[in-house]
Amino acid sequence: MTMDRPYQQVAKQIIELIESGEFAPGSRLPGERELAERLGVSRVTVREAEIALEAQGYIAVKTGSGVYVRQRQPTDLSPLTEVDAFELTTVRAVVEAESAALAALNMGPEALELLEDTMRVMAGNDEAAEEADERFHLLIAENSGSPIIEHFVRTLWRMRNEAPRVVQVYSNVCKSGFEDRIEEHRAVYDAIRNRDPNAARLAMREHFSRLFEAMLAAEETEAIVQLRRKALQHRDRFKLSVQHGAA
Repeated sequence: MTMDRPYQQVAKQIIELIESGEFAPGSRLPGERELAERLGVSRVTVREAEIALEAQGYIAVKTGSGVYVRQRQPTDLSPLTEVDAFELTTVRAVVEAESAALAALNMGPEALELLEDTMRVMAGNDEAAEEADERFHLLIAENSGSPIIEHFVRTLWRMRNEAPRVVQVYSNVCKSGFEDRIEEHRAVYDAIRNRDPNAARLAMREHFSRLFEAMLAAEETEAIVQLRRKALQHRDRFKLSVQHGAA
């Protein structure tokens, strides 16, 4: 049986406190240091847990203000079942490129530090890294200065995480290209830090361009596997018919 990592254990403890009502919707969570002391862990572990909780929709990180408990809404998956991974990625590329460009103009030093923290977690290439990847994109949207863009990005990520057809395609793609993904996120971060909206927009587009290529390659590989499986089935049926004919 696989044991939860420290940040996962802390995330579960915080969820229990939220669901018990101790941390009510709309309330501000205690600071990292206070939570770390209360739960007997490091501040880094608390930070990783908060990244995971942000990705799951339990909390919202408001730069310069703190971490707040979100009002969770019931999830209706029915409109998402037919979402196509390529169509979703096309929309993400457009919206998130502009999100990055605006963040280059609006993101403050504290948010930049948080953005860099998420990249450190992403370097682990594990479950926490996947959650940090989402947090990276959401943090950019939160600091775009546009509530509409932030809403769109959150909705697109919800589709990315919940639409069955999208989840299947992305799960195949995310198994590879780890080093490329880190470099691409670094390019986006550098452009935002340098206050260069054009470079930020281009870096995000390049990130999605590589994602498109990886998705196409994964789909082609899957198609070849399916064709081979069908060919083998036909061959086996043919062999059986020959054997029955000989008998």
